Amino acid sequence: MFTRSVTVKRLASSAVFKRTKITLPELKWDFDALEPYVSGKINELHYTKHHQTYVNGFNSSIDQFKDVTEKLAKDPNSLELANKLIAIQQNIKFHGGGYKNHCLFWENLSPASGSGVGGELPTGNLLKQIEKQYKSLDNLIKLANAKLMGIQGSGWIFLVKNLNNGGKLDIVQTYNQDTVSDPTIVPLLAIDAWEHAYYLQYENRKAEYFGAIWNVINWKEAEKRFNAA
Repeated sequence: MFTRSVTVKRLASSAVFKRTKITLPELKWDFDALEPYVSGKINELHYTKHHQTYVNGFNSSIDQFKDVTEKLAKDPNSLELANKLIAIQQNIKFHGGGYKNHCLFWENLSPASGSGVGGELPTGNLLKQIEKQYKSLDNLIKLANAKLMGIQGSGWIFLVKNLNNGGKLDIVQTYNQDTVSDPTIVPLLAIDAWEHAYYLQYENRKAEYFGAIWNVINWKEAEKRFNAA
């Protein structure tokens, strides 16, 4: 038990707990601004209920982590506390991923009319890379939609710039709220494949949602990330 006790003590002594809570990001557009492609009601529920749930869950899990870690420092051989800590870490991963993924999701959406840039074609270096790898944007979208349709249950796809592969583009598929955490793989945009992102409007016709979402994709934001990576 000595090795485990030392590990727990080191964890407790090295952890830094900041009391600042995460909050919902501010949207740059009104809930109904993405219509007719994504309804205002969906965006309202998605943002105020689902994303808020991840915010609350993450903040709560961090508080629980602090409490259990402090108790483990006093009783490092407690199997019950160790099991609690493992469960809390899973909650941090889930809610933290949900928070991060949705923040990226909102940022890479923009209205397709008015002052929005949704659906405007990518330009510059990003467009060159798309055409180099996929021949056309349409081909990239078809591949991305195939990945979306291949998700069984809930998940996400990310268009990323892979710094391990000469800066090439990849389409990464994840399940549940798993996210892209490798710092050498830079997310350019994310598309939510959870039912709550589309069911109120598209019901079981998720392929229609996957087709429609590209009309409000903010390629200018994606290009900023591509150039900055």
